[in-house]
Amino acid sequence: MLALFSLGAATAYQAAKTEQLMAEAASRFLESLNRMQLMGTVFPMDASERTNWHYFPEPGFTDEYGYVRNGITFKDMAPKQKHFAYGLLSTGLGRAGFVKTMNVMALEEIVRAIEDDQTGYRDTERFHFTVFGKPSMTGDWGWRVEGHHVSLHYVIRDGELVAASPTFLGANPHEVPQGLHKGMRALAREEDLARGLLTSLDAGLQEKAIFDKQAPYDIVTMADKRAKLDGAPQGLPASSMSDAQYSDLLGLIAEYAGTMPPEIAARRMKAARETAREQLYFGWAGDIERPDAKPIEIGSKTTENRHLAGNYYRIQAPTFLIEFANTQNQSNHSHAVWRDFSGDFGYDVLAAHFGGAAHGPGEFAAD
Repeated sequence: MLALFSLGAATAYQAAKTEQLMAEAASRFLESLNRMQLMGTVFPMDASERTNWHYFPEPGFTDEYGYVRNGITFKDMAPKQKHFAYGLLSTGLGRAGFVKTMNVMALEEIVRAIEDDQTGYRDTERFHFTVFGKPSMTGDWGWRVEGHHVSLHYVIRDGELVAASPTFLGANPHEVPQGLHKGMRALAREEDLARGLLTSLDAGLQEKAIFDKQAPYDIVTMADKRAKLDGAPQGLPASSMSDAQYSDLLGLIAEYAGTMPPEIAARRMKAARETAREQLYFGWAGDIERPDAKPIEIGSKTTENRHLAGNYYRIQAPTFLIEFANTQNQSNHSHAVWRDFSGDFGYDVLAAHFGGAAHGPGEFAAD
């Protein structure tokens, strides 16, 4: 009887998989919205809107990028709707990822106070929820949560989560320099694990890993619809690392993968482990250390003001890319992203179904 109970419990646990939770949470969320709210929140699965993404703040977004950021925000939700929205968000993140995302969102209030912003440019409630298609365990549908320093994307086909990238999180300030939350770092492990790996290399390997003395201003792929890097991979191949250093590299990758639910994290780690060591690269640009976070004069900007060398690293495999950049605000403003070269937005899965680029400029088209 105990064995039968254990089997039944395991079966029940497996039934409540991520995709089922997503479909149920998304349906409940949409049911709570009125007709006017639904108009800017739900789009067809083949709409070009689905691949519009960015991680910059609002307002001014439309003037700079030429399109509005659609989807209902927390600001426009009733209390009940907010709970359903948080429920949906939680289905797309692992435990650590949910905490990390909440910390990123909370930084909007911290930076609002530092900048003394009275215009609404910094706003903890300006995060948009958008659904594409009809949530179900059959057919194609997807959803997105996006705002300043958060951009999360999901595509489900016949009850299987086939895409969960781009996955972007940022932190401004990267390290809170003053006030009640002084010392808080929303992306602490992304920084510490990478620097730990770099400093574990001997002088010769470190020289190979550091491919530029100055970091790029931002992540190189920015908010491109297709992640693409020109030229050969830069940095140090994992084949040149010791077993301990290779394990540390996998640990750093796991930090990014672990933002996602366990099934997606496991899938990402499987791809990393199955990548031949000579095809898995760790590259660094800029200074090894970053300047200490210094208090900011209230009312000052926390963007631009670049640290001359800055900090940047990337992990590149044939199928995926991780980028981390910390240069703005004297290397105290960080951006981190996971991209799948062919899998972002479900390109590789949906291309044949939607017939190439028929549903938007460049959308679903193969490079």
